[in-house]
Amino acid sequence: MTEQTIYTRSGDQGETALGDGSRVRKDNPRIRAYGAVDEVNAAVGMARLHASGEMAERLATIQNDLIGLGADLHKHIGDDDTPLRIGTDMVTHLETEIDTMNAGLPPLTSFVLPGGTALAAHLHVCRTLVRRAERLTAKLAAEESVNPAVQAYLNRLSDWFFVAARVANDNGQADRLWQAGA
Repeated sequence: MTEQTIYTRSGDQGETALGDGSRVRKDNPRIRAYGAVDEVNAAVGMARLHASGEMAERLATIQNDLIGLGADLHKHIGDDDTPLRIGTDMVTHLETEIDTMNAGLPPLTSFVLPGGTALAAHLHVCRTLVRRAERLTAKLAAEESVNPAVQAYLNRLSDWFFVAARVANDNGQADRLWQAGA
């Protein structure tokens, strides 16, 4: 078996390759968008350290989804015949999970302060990182072609993380609510 090096040196001058082989600067909007998705994925890995059972399994699935989402952002739509990885069915699945998790939570009377349990705190970090990825993807979509399901998936995923954080806070019982002037 031949040893393979991880480094290529091809990015040493501040450029990287897109899915079609073209080279762009590393601060290109497309690179910034899928880089933000990679940050989300790393944060989800941290959250998984505090999760178990069904929540851990679901977070693993989301990590796989995020790899596909990054791959969709890695190329212009129509560059080749490779099918897109994120579809509207995945958005609908997130909505179903959100509705199921939210059904058992007490109604909100105030803003929720990020925190509570360790898992909830990590899920809130995931939520905010998804929002950044969503903003960068929206900026990219204003300039170039982007799979429209990617934007919807990111929007719903931040909602998923918010509700999942409430579930991780003892089904909302350990939520810390914002109090004006406190």
